[in-house]
Parts: sequence; structure tokens; C-alpha cells
Amino acid sequence: MNSGGSGDSGSDSPGGPGGPGGPDGPGGADGAGTPVDDGDQDERPKKKQRSFWKELPILIGIALVLALLIKTFLVQAFSIPSDSMQNTLQEGDRVLVDKLTPWFGSEPERGEVVVFHDPDGWLDGEPTLEPNAVQRVLGWIGLMPSAEEKDLIKRVIGVAGDTVECNGTGPLKVNGKALNEPYVYPGNTPCTVDDTGGQFKVKVPKGKIWVMGDHRQNSLDSRYHQNDANKGMVPVSQAVGRAIVVAWPPTRWSTLPVPDTFDQNLSAAAPGALGLAGAVPLVLWRRRRLLAADGPRVSGSGTAG
Repeated sequence: MNSGGSGDSGSDSPGGPGGPGGPDGPGGADGAGTPVDDGDQDERPKKKQRSFWKELPILIGIALVLALLIKTFLVQAFSIPSDSMQNTLQEGDRVLVDKLTPWFGSEPERGEVVVFHDPDGWLDGEPTLEPNAVQRVLGWIGLMPSAEEKDLIKRVIGVAGDTVECNGTGPLKVNGKALNEPYVYPGNTPCTVDDTGGQFKVKVPKGKIWVMGDHRQNSLDSRYHQNDANKGMVPVSQAVGRAIVVAWPPTRWSTLPVPDTFDQNLSAAAPGALGLAGAVPLVLWRRRRLLAADGPRVSGSGTAG
């Protein structure tokens, strides 16, 4: 019978288990004549990852450098130590101050809330908190307000060339124009009636600003330092930057825009411009007189000829 012989020959056929095309042959599972080596990936050396604890100091160092750069050149946090800017700012508020724009030559403008270094002993006699070591470090890198820096925060009322004045209880005037000041603390008058600085008329020199607190009856601002070296003015060079946001506590979060009252044209006319404005009508009038005087003389000479 040929049935047995055909079965034996089938086991050795090219398509059988032992043949070159079978699963056990050279052309096995991948069908390309090349056996698959499943152990190649296991034999490759694995790259050992660095321990998290070894990377942590590097990450902390980078974070501290970035925080220091941000504090120095971009934004710094400041804590409000008093009520002199109520209700715009409350004691304990944290504000973020823009320190970038001054690097490009920008100077404080009317209506801005600015932080500035103590210009001439304004904070003498004021109690200061002694920070601990952690607070010193965090304050130095800008992660929390610095307790050692003697800085103040007020609103800019006048800039170079402005004349600022207070008569009676107000209103406060800049270059003769009255300011409508809704930010003044409720119950306060824009000007205080006293002999220690509440009544004044000053002209702001170049490179200086005149500042006042929003809590007019509770702010030792430019009005009360007119006898110091700067006559109550704050040198622009002492300005740290403009406060732009109340960042803390979350319930107090708000921006600090320039009030609308400062949108009116408050600029003082330059003396040169005033002189030119006054000279133009005079020149025109004189020219008209000369033309009127020369007219008959010319026509008369023409007739005589």
C-alpha cells in the first residue's frame, strides 16, 4: 500500500515541519529565511537613570538662579506694611512690582502706584521686623518680600515740570486742573487743613516725582518731608518700579490701573511754547501794520510816475 510511503515522504517535504519552509527550518517564523532572535533586546545594556535625589540639588539650584534673575530684572513681590494706601491697598497685601520697564528708560507717570527706596530718612523711627535666616534667604532671592529693604509705596501725583497744589480741603490740583480722586480713602478730604504740609504749592523739578498716599489723613508722604534734602520729592533713580497687581491674599486679587482722572491733559505748557504762542499774534499784528503803512506809499509813488 502506498499510503504509508506517502505519509513518510510528506514529513520530509519542503513544506513540512523539518523542511526549509517549515516553522523549524531556516525560513521559519519571519518567512524570510532568517531566524528571529528574541533575545537581542534583553542582551542590550540598559542605560541607568540618575537617582532623583542626585538631580534634586541641580533642580533647586536652577530654580534659585531663575528666581533671583526674575526678582532682579522682571518682577518682585513686596508686602504692604501700613494703611497709608487704603483702600487701594490694605496692610498685609502682597503686590507684584514691574522692574523690567525701568531698565528700558521708562519713568514713573502720574497716577501710577510705585515702590521706591527711602529717599531721605522717611522711615526713620518706624518699627522694623527682624527676619529669621529662612526669611532672609527667601527675601534675597525674591520668593518672599524682603524685610530688610527700606521701601515705600505711594501714588505718583506730579512729575517733572508739574505744579501740584492743595488749598483748603481740596480738590488737589495739578497744573491748575482739579483731580477727581475716587481712590481717596472714604471720609478723607483730598487735602488736609494743617500747618505741617497739608497746604502747599510746589513745582516738581527734573528727575523727581511728587507722591501721596490714598489715605490722605494717614500718610506721611511728600507733603510732610518738604524740609528734607529733596524737599519732599522722590528722585526717579530711587524708584524700584510700578505696582501692577495685588497678588495676595487671593480674595484681594486685583490689578492697579492708572485712574481715569489722570487721562485729562495735565501737562504743563513749556515756557518756550507759551512765548511762541504769545509772539505769533504780535508778529502778525506788526506785519499787518507795516503792510497798511506801506500800501498808500507804493500806490502814490506809482501815480506820480
